[in-house]
Amino acid sequence: MDQPKIERLLRVMKMLTANHSLTVEEIADKLSISSRSVYRYIDTFREAGFVIKKKDEFFKLDTSSPYFKDISELIHFTEEEAYILKSAIESIDENHLLKQNLKKKLYTVYDYKILAESTVSSKNAHNIHLLTKAMETKKQVILKNYSSAHGKDIRDRAVEPFAFTTNYVQVWCYSLSEETIKLFKVSRIGSVEILSTEWQNQNHHKTGFLDIFRMNSDKTMKVKLKLGHRAANLLIEEFPLASNQLTALSPKEWLLETEICSFEGIGRFVMGLLDDIQIIESPEFEQYLANRIHNFQSKFPLS
Repeated sequence: MDQPKIERLLRVMKMLTANHSLTVEEIADKLSISSRSVYRYIDTFREAGFVIKKKDEFFKLDTSSPYFKDISELIHFTEEEAYILKSAIESIDENHLLKQNLKKKLYTVYDYKILAESTVSSKNAHNIHLLTKAMETKKQVILKNYSSAHGKDIRDRAVEPFAFTTNYVQVWCYSLSEETIKLFKVSRIGSVEILSTEWQNQNHHKTGFLDIFRMNSDKTMKVKLKLGHRAANLLIEEFPLASNQLTALSPKEWLLETEICSFEGIGRFVMGLLDDIQIIESPEFEQYLANRIHNFQSKFPLS
């Protein structure tokens, strides 16, 4: 049996054991398959020894079926076990790619409440839940009272959300007003309203490039920096994904060669460590920093 068919079979099993009841037609619609295929999957469960019960037009997989207990024990966690797993996952750095994957798997076999409890803001957890639901049902949403980076622009944004960045920090969306892909920070969303309108621009749903400083763009620039020991340590602590792009020159010197989306993210980092960072082969970046320093000095001239 090929992998897509196995995945569909497992999703049918999950739907047949969920707390809410679904008709064969509803299951087929959610999986984008025919009702006939759903009936074949149900027959497959029967042939494997599972007990299928039918009430009215709803089918349910009896959890007392042979083998079901063995399967459920493999994926069930006690409250204490789930808490320990959640704590262990939360100890992973926010920007580590494994963290999001582990959380997704834990929530698949446990409970959405873990997500809510492990998110600092309950508002963020609720918004993440609604965005996830919108992605699953392929619906457009309104990001209510979304605040721009500097808080000067607070307004509603009509979008099609289709993917999260690491650890649900940002959400990739197709902006209906701007007709382009944009990243929205989850913490800046006031609330989420799911619309009845389905996605109209799915062919444009492609995640862009996200650099190690969490900036995104469809164009990139190369930068090369020589970092002292302190700067290298702070870089890894604040932006852990940078560790794969650092090369040790000596016990006290490191070389960073990376692609960036803009000078803004890397500029903020370098500005705080000018005495421990040397810019190499990047005159555009040097000019950007010179302009930033000049603007700062003009605001706070020495008396």
